[in-house]
Amino acid sequence: MRNHCMSEVETGNHIGGRWSTPADTLPVVNPANGDTLATVPRSGRETAGEGGAAAKAAAYAWAATPVFERAAMCMAIAAEIDAAREALAHTLSCEQGKVLAEARGEVAKAADGFRLAAELVKQMGGKTLPAEDPGKLVMTLRQPRGVYGVITPWNFPVNIPVEYIAPGIATGNTLVWVPAPSTALVACALMAVIEKAGLPAGVLNLVIGEGATVGDAVVVHPDVTAIAFTGSTATGQRIAERGAGKPLLLELGGNGPLIVFEDADLDAAAAAAAGGAFFNAGQVCAATGCVLAHASVVDRLCDKLVARAAEQVLGDPLHPATTMGPLNNAQVAAKVRAHVDDAVEQGARVLCGGRARPDLGSDLFFEPTVVRDVTPPMRLCREETFGPVVPVIAFQDEAQALALALQNDYGLSVGVFTQDIGRGIAMAKAIPAGIVNINAGTTWWEIHLPFGGGCGKKSGIGRLGGMHTLEAMTEIKMITVTLPG
Repeated sequence: MRNHCMSEVETGNHIGGRWSTPADTLPVVNPANGDTLATVPRSGRETAGEGGAAAKAAAYAWAATPVFERAAMCMAIAAEIDAAREALAHTLSCEQGKVLAEARGEVAKAADGFRLAAELVKQMGGKTLPAEDPGKLVMTLRQPRGVYGVITPWNFPVNIPVEYIAPGIATGNTLVWVPAPSTALVACALMAVIEKAGLPAGVLNLVIGEGATVGDAVVVHPDVTAIAFTGSTATGQRIAERGAGKPLLLELGGNGPLIVFEDADLDAAAAAAAGGAFFNAGQVCAATGCVLAHASVVDRLCDKLVARAAEQVLGDPLHPATTMGPLNNAQVAAKVRAHVDDAVEQGARVLCGGRARPDLGSDLFFEPTVVRDVTPPMRLCREETFGPVVPVIAFQDEAQALALALQNDYGLSVGVFTQDIGRGIAMAKAIPAGIVNINAGTTWWEIHLPFGGGCGKKSGIGRLGGMHTLEAMTEIKMITVTLPG
C-alpha cells in the first residue's frame, strides 16, 4: 500500500535490494487523530532469516570495499536525506506525533550522522605494537564485525536507526534493520532514500514486523553476528539473554534526576527541566526523570515549572503553532496516566496538567504536567514514565540529594544545577551515570559525544556517538609478521 504522507514510497520489506510485501499486514495509525495511514508488513521469522542471509551474502564484498568508497557512499546518502528532508519530516510527524519542527530537526541530524561517519571512518586506524621478540612486527587493524542486527524504537525513528546504520555502513558491516512497526512508514521512506543513493544490494536490509517475532528471529539467527538495540530495559534484557555470546550494543531506559541546589540559576534550571520533559512529549530515554530541588528553592522552582508548562501548545503536530503533539501509542499513554495516578494516590500534588485531552483529536494527547511532593516509592521515581511529566522532590542538603540520586536504578543521564562547580564535579563523580551535565539538562548531547548507561545500571551496555560507535561496531585484529633474517 502507498504511504500517503510520502506518496512516492511503497511500503514493504527491502531485502537483498528488492521490495516485497507479505499478505499479512499491520496498520500504521496517526496518533493525532486515529486515522490509518497505511499498512506495513507483519513479517514472520522466515522473512527475518531472509534478511540475515542477504546481509551475509553481501558482507564480504562490502567489507572489502575501500574505506574512502564507503565514506563517499555515506556522503551520498546524506545528500539524499537533505533533498528529501521535508517529505521525510512530514511522514515522521504524521505517524510518530512529534511536531513538524522537531521532525525537521531529527531528519537534519540524520544527514549529519552519515556525514560524521564518513569523516570519522577515514581517520580510523590500527597500531603497531612492541614485541619482546625482535624478529616480529606486530600490528592491529579494525575490521567490521560482519552482519549487524539493528532493532530500533518509535520515539526517534529516523535518528536512532542512523546512529547505528551510518557507522555500520561506514565500517564495512552489513545490516538487518527491524524498526518499530508503529513508525515503519518513515523507515520505508528512509530505506528508499538510502537505496536511491546507490547503496549495494544486501548491505542494508529492512524487515518490518512485531519485535517479539522478527526482532527475536534476527537476534538468534546464525548469520547475524552482532546486535544493536535501542529501547526499553525489559526488552534489552531479553535481547541480551537471547543474543548471549554475540557483541551487544544496548541503549536502554532512563529516569535521570535533575538536581537543583540552592545557589542554582532557577530560570535556567526550570527551562532545562521543562525542556527535558516536554520535548517529543517526554518520549526520550534521557528525559527529565525527576527534579530534586533544595527545600529553600522548591516553591519558586515549582512556580517556574508551572509557567513553563503553561507555555506549551498541545495539539495537531502539523500546525505551526503547536509545540507538543500526542503520545505515540495507547500503551505509553496508559503508563503515563498510571504513573500520575499512583503518585496522587500516595500523596503527591498535581500542580498543573495530569489529564488526557481526547477533545484535541485522540486519547493520546496528554497535558504537560508538574507533580509536587513526590517520594521515592512512587512509580514516577522508580520507572521510566516516557511522557510529559515533571516530578519534583525536595531535599534538605547535599548528602540527601546524593542519596536520592543513588536510589535510581537507571544510570543514563543526570543534570546538576549549581554555581559551585566543585560541588557539581563531586556529584558528577559520585553518581553512576553515563552522562552528567552540570548547569544543563539531562537531554543535552551532541552526536559525536559518548552516550550510554553507567555500569551496573538498567540503562544499557556500550556507547553511541561519533568514533565510539565506529569502535563498538568493529573488532581489533592482531597481525604479526616474522621478519626475515
